[in-house]
Amino acid sequence: MILIPTYNTVVLPGSKIYFRKDYLQEAGVDKISVGEKVTFLYLKESKDRDITMEDVYPIAVAGQVLSVDDEGGANLEAFNRINVEYIDFETQNVVGVQRPEIDDLDPQSANTMLIDLRDELLNYVTKFQWGLMARGYVLAWKNMNELMVGLSPFMNITPEEKYAVLAEDSTKARAELIAKYAREFMAINEVSEEAKQAQKEIHEKAYREDAIKKQISFLQKALDDMHPENVSEVRKFEEKIENSGMNEIARKEADNVLNRMKQEGKDSHEYGLLYNYLDFVTSLQWKKEEPKEIELDKAMEVLDREHYGLKKVKKRIIEQLAVMSLNKSQSGSILLFVGAPGTGKTSIGKSIAEALGREYVRISLGGIRDEADIRGHRRTYIGAMPGRIMDGMKKAGTSNPVMVLDEIDKLASSYNGDPASALLEVLDPEQNNTFTDHYMNVPYDLSDVLFVCTANSLDTIPGPLLDRMEVIRFTGYTALEKFSIAKDHLIPKAKKKAGISDENLIIEDDTIKALINGYTMEAGVRGLKKQISSLCRYAAVELVRNNKEVLDVKPEDLSDYLDQRPIKHESILEKKQAGVVTGLAWTAVGGEILFIETMLTKGKGNIKVTGQLGDVMKESVDIALSLVKSMYPEKSEIFEKNDIHIHVPAGAVPKDGPSAGITMTTALASLINNIPVSPEYAMTGEVSLRGNVMPIGGLPEKLMAAARAGIKKVFIPEENEDDLKEVAKEVLDELEIIPVKRVEDVLKIVLK
Repeated sequence: MILIPTYNTVVLPGSKIYFRKDYLQEAGVDKISVGEKVTFLYLKESKDRDITMEDVYPIAVAGQVLSVDDEGGANLEAFNRINVEYIDFETQNVVGVQRPEIDDLDPQSANTMLIDLRDELLNYVTKFQWGLMARGYVLAWKNMNELMVGLSPFMNITPEEKYAVLAEDSTKARAELIAKYAREFMAINEVSEEAKQAQKEIHEKAYREDAIKKQISFLQKALDDMHPENVSEVRKFEEKIENSGMNEIARKEADNVLNRMKQEGKDSHEYGLLYNYLDFVTSLQWKKEEPKEIELDKAMEVLDREHYGLKKVKKRIIEQLAVMSLNKSQSGSILLFVGAPGTGKTSIGKSIAEALGREYVRISLGGIRDEADIRGHRRTYIGAMPGRIMDGMKKAGTSNPVMVLDEIDKLASSYNGDPASALLEVLDPEQNNTFTDHYMNVPYDLSDVLFVCTANSLDTIPGPLLDRMEVIRFTGYTALEKFSIAKDHLIPKAKKKAGISDENLIIEDDTIKALINGYTMEAGVRGLKKQISSLCRYAAVELVRNNKEVLDVKPEDLSDYLDQRPIKHESILEKKQAGVVTGLAWTAVGGEILFIETMLTKGKGNIKVTGQLGDVMKESVDIALSLVKSMYPEKSEIFEKNDIHIHVPAGAVPKDGPSAGITMTTALASLINNIPVSPEYAMTGEVSLRGNVMPIGGLPEKLMAAARAGIKKVFIPEENEDDLKEVAKEVLDELEIIPVKRVEDVLKIVLK
């Protein structure tokens, strides 16, 4: 006996089936002969080797080999079903009993069912190319069981459903199951074939359409190359959009606008708006730039060539570039340069761009009060324009410029919105990779832009915006630094601009120093640059009109040549006087010294304050007065029988801040004790009611002012000692710095 396991094909009694040689060999049948008995086993799962009783269903079919062809294939006939009890796979023996059939279908009905179903199948196969070949197989089926055996490999039913046909004892019920599955097979395959045909037609249409478009594009390109002057605007934009490298959202929006532009035509009133939009978005650089190698030595060389001094600022910039180089990133921390006008904040941004080999873009934010200046206007408005950020990106022509946001502290808010809030997204590295300008209405990646911001003061910058930036302070230039800048940079540039050679105009070192000290009053060098330009213009007139060959400018000539008197700086007092003490102040253009003047007059203990003092400074007067009264209780009679007048010149200049607290306290103590304070002393520091001298800001500028005025000794709060690192060495060399913690520390030195 031979065991033939089947999985996808179900074998039913009374059917004939052909097995190829390769199938028999896979089933473990190497040799087969005519008349040999066979048993068809139906497998639960597909399996070729090591089949056990658990792998087969309990009903099998007995059969016999009818014939064997020359190629080794065999025709077999199935007889009856067997309830399998045991199988010996070694000896190929099956132990079981014949499973009875319930013959409840008369031959005529069976034949009618077969003919009807066969006609349906013949009608079905004619719809396919292989129908002619299949027609012979269909006509060869003599009963319903053979029909099921022939169709079972192709039916979309489960092995369990196929086995259910074999397990059905009723011939009528089995025939009805076979008819049901056969009709389902035809219906499913017909729908599937229709779907395939429809999909094929769609694909063929798409391929044809694509081929036609490519041919049209090729021919149009050939025509454009022959007559470039006739290329339409729509065609130009198509090419620009195709080559732009836009992200998916931007590309979709650009295509929509282009389609509208095609439909509207040139005569439409919207054509110009659509044209402007496409012109703008296609002018932007959407593709990422490849990171360039950052050479720190070259960067430092550029910074040193363009900017004198500023060692700490340059050091911080080089650190930033080093981090960018290691991370292979296009941008790093957002830097905020804070300092007085003319200290080089904006120009150093240009030097950073040169050091990195990138484009430089400067955007002035001074006076902006409309959010649309940052984010742009929506295109529904008449005269809509993109914001300044995206306009700057267009001018740069790259995706990674160095962008300087100038005067960020001069932003204002109005009913049109708050531009500072709009900048939050621009300056946030976590958000600016999808910055959406209202005009564009599509996201643009700003993450590769290196933002550098400048400001004169931090007071007007909102906290959330300031939190996104790293503050680097520009403390201003010393007189020595200004001298070097004027001699090496400003004078050569001014001469070149005026068309004057070095031989025609001689400005001596003493003249430069006199110009700095007597005709400028600033922390930067902008005013100095203007004065030098004025000298060069005066020299140009003399050289041209009076035919002079050489003009040698002496210090005493400056007043005539510049047509102005020297600026009078406050300087050290010539003689000491009780109640008058020198203080130090910070201004937007650097530091200055000021005098706290006090006077006693007969009265009833009233206090009079003059000099345009702000609220904070008036509070410092009250604190100083209370401190002095508590420190000198024996002098109470003086306070009761006299009025005290406190004045801070000049009277036309508004003043405010807490740092004059120690100066006022010392002035009042000097007044009531009638002990003059030496003019060589100056001081700065806030005081508390406990007598502590508290830290202040702007120390470098204040010490520069003290050195310029000829002060020799300066009292500073002890907590400000660390700030001395930011003070230039030449300033510290001229001053004796005395850190103090308590008011008593100052008074015991100055009131000897």
